[in-house]
Amino acid sequence: MMASGRLAVSFILAMVCLFIVSEYGIYYAVILRCYWPDSDSHSDVRALILSDTHLLGTIKGHWFDKLRREWQMERAFQTSLWLFKPEVVFILGDVFDEGKWSSPEDWEDDVRRFKRIFRHPSDTELVVLIGNHDIGFHYDMTQQKLERFEQVFNVTSARILTIREVNFLLVNSVALHGDHCPICQRVENELYKLSDGLNCSIQHYPLYRVSDAMCTGVDAAPMNERYHQFHERYDVISQVASRKLLWWFRPRLILSGHTHSGCEVVHENRYPEVSVPSFNWRNRNNPSFILGLFSRSDFRLSKCFLPEERSILALYCGSGFTIALVVLGHLKLFRRPLHFTILGKHKTL
Repeated sequence: MMASGRLAVSFILAMVCLFIVSEYGIYYAVILRCYWPDSDSHSDVRALILSDTHLLGTIKGHWFDKLRREWQMERAFQTSLWLFKPEVVFILGDVFDEGKWSSPEDWEDDVRRFKRIFRHPSDTELVVLIGNHDIGFHYDMTQQKLERFEQVFNVTSARILTIREVNFLLVNSVALHGDHCPICQRVENELYKLSDGLNCSIQHYPLYRVSDAMCTGVDAAPMNERYHQFHERYDVISQVASRKLLWWFRPRLILSGHTHSGCEVVHENRYPEVSVPSFNWRNRNNPSFILGLFSRSDFRLSKCFLPEERSILALYCGSGFTIALVVLGHLKLFRRPLHFTILGKHKTL
């Protein structure tokens, strides 16, 4: 094979290796650093918890943005399933970005893409909660949008999921506005009937807090946003609804999403709440999920970070630049003797 042919083959192989490392291998390398929390029990419920996937729709979603971010979530989710094999996966709402606007045709396409990205084995249960981007904010929520979400994901606005005597309260927090709207009143009545004791409350909206000022960690909101005061019924559920949930259920743990940033707070010095950051690069550079072990009397959590988008971009740029330099260097070596040969023939003529 001629030297130029070997160079072309080497270039193609180098680019293929770069693609495999950047689009497959890096997910294993990063997620392998994660681990289940320590536990002496073999009967704990193993749960993987993520939030705010925000699959783009046809209105605001550019095709390349969809392709890039959905590929990131698919690789991250499938890698995590393969490595950790959870019994149950909770997605805490805002599955779609434009569910509140979607036409029936767009909705079907969004659901199809969701099922491809978050496909899972039959022995893993997938539990999806309702978020404001799925059915609209409270003022935009309709029975039709609520019912189509509930039918696709086999959920209701208030129910208790029990796995080996561990109770998870699943709440449609979009409907917890306390204004006695028909949907809100029905959800509140269902919650009151269920208020007999549970282990963990799971919802999209966080319980009421003034701001994220107390939140810390690398996945907390940026410093310039932490002190912005939250608006009730928009950023967090109302104080009244928060008190009702705590009084009725006294949960040992509350899991929520919505803010796209991580936060840990304790309500009334007794009830811990963990806000789970977004799983999508579109909302943050360092998405993450939570691995949780749950028993009747205890819970343990461990946070797992995904590859950062800027790290993968840096890998592509740095490696691509190095490959280009090597190729250019070889091309100069090939051209130099060819150049002298042409000059020699010219002189003899």
